Amino acid sequence: MPRAPAAAHSGNARRHAQFGARAPPARGAARPCVHVRRVKRGTLLAFEGLDGCGKSTQVQRLAHALVAAGHAVLTTHEPTDGPTGARIREMARSGRTLPPEEELRWFVEDRRAHLRDTLGPALAAGRVVVTDRYFLSSVAYQGARGLDWQAILAASEAEFPIPDLVLLLEIDVARGLERVRSRGAHLEGVFEREELLLRVAAIFSAVERPWVERIPAAGSEGEVHAAVVARVRSRLGLGLASPSGSE
Repeated sequence: MPRAPAAAHSGNARRHAQFGARAPPARGAARPCVHVRRVKRGTLLAFEGLDGCGKSTQVQRLAHALVAAGHAVLTTHEPTDGPTGARIREMARSGRTLPPEEELRWFVEDRRAHLRDTLGPALAAGRVVVTDRYFLSSVAYQGARGLDWQAILAASEAEFPIPDLVLLLEIDVARGLERVRSRGAHLEGVFEREELLLRVAAIFSAVERPWVERIPAAGSEGEVHAAVVARVRSRLGLGLASPSGSE
């Protein structure tokens, strides 16, 4: 596996950490409430990992288990279904790459809207939010495009609510791409390229945070789900029944 790119020098780190500063609101305009860490009452779980690791399936399986245990749950995803998220997905499908700084700005713009419109209100209402991708995806994917991943991580932690738990599903790059192809899906020309994903995997492996739990994802859906449930129970104390068995 390639080494994670080293951190850039301080000038580059400052530039990448800016995320593209937002213009101040016009005088008299309401200031958007984006940072909700101080009002956070719910629980934020994020699934991360390479393409083909099974995140979307595990999001739904965990959500069903949480609902069955009586929790109020919201599932969501990034990129979102909003205008910027749609623009990101179209870019990915087209194979047309952007300069990495612009690509990062799109993802951050989409995440800010996600926080304002979806994550923030759900967390403030005390719900368990389970998201398919969050800011570690920007750390790894835009870091793999050559930006300073450590600066992206620091800036993300400063602006966005830190997840209570990230479930990082780990799988070999070739196996993940094989799964994508087996679904009959075309590989996205921008993000689903082996050479890029090798760098993404290296960055995911280099991230060390106490809220990250790594789960091997090469097994069956049932085996991975059992591991997810065990980690959520032990790390967060959320009531969940033990899975009836692995598939």
